Parts: sequence; structure tokens; C-alpha cells
Amino acid sequence: QVQPVESGGGLVQPGESLRLSCAASGSAFSLYAMAWYRQAPGKQRELVAAVTAGGSTNYADSVKGRFTISRDNAKTTVYLQMDSLKPEDTAVYYCNAKRLMWSYWGQGTQVTVSS
Repeated sequence: QVQPVESGGGLVQPGESLRLSCAASGSAFSLYAMAWYRQAPGKQRELVAAVTAGGSTNYADSVKGRFTISRDNAKTTVYLQMDSLKPEDTAVYYCNAKRLMWSYWGQGTQVTVSS
């Protein structure tokens, strides 16, 4: 199994950038699909971006062109580069590792975009 641990959240102003990291301890990291989800107050958790074990990526329409997901298998880490942040990006961001029937979540990191 893997245990994701997120870091890099914080308070930024609209238009600024932030990079989230998710370090996933455990074996066989390269075999896992990795994803970032977010949950804003009063809303359901939603998929933000995902990268497969083979490196294919997909994004929510709301973040396309602004966010970039990447993975470094040697460091067993997945990143979410967030540019041109908007107030509506404010949420707790969660990292997820998934393979077959196994799915593991991190504890989340808060991102707040406010002037």
C-alpha cells in the first residue's frame, strides 16, 4: 500500500501560483494512478487532475490551462502546479493513489485564494 502526504498549501492572492506536493510512501508507487481532488465548504469533493501510471493526464474543465499535474516516480511524489489562481480555487486539496481495488487518501492541504 501507499500513504499519501500532501504539502504546499497556503494563502495566496488571485493570479498567483502555488505548487502542491504529494509524497507517497510505500512500494510500487509507479503502478498507481495518482490524482488531486478538492473539496470546498458545502460542496462535494471533485476531481481536479489525474495522471495514470503510464503518464497520461486529464483535468477538470475549470482548471485546464492553469493547473499541471506531474509525477516523479524516483521520488514517489506527484505535484500539482497551480497558476493564475482564482478565489473559486479555494478548497482543501486531497491526494489520491489508486490501483485496482485499492484507493488511498491523504489528509488534505488547505489552499486559500483571497485578496
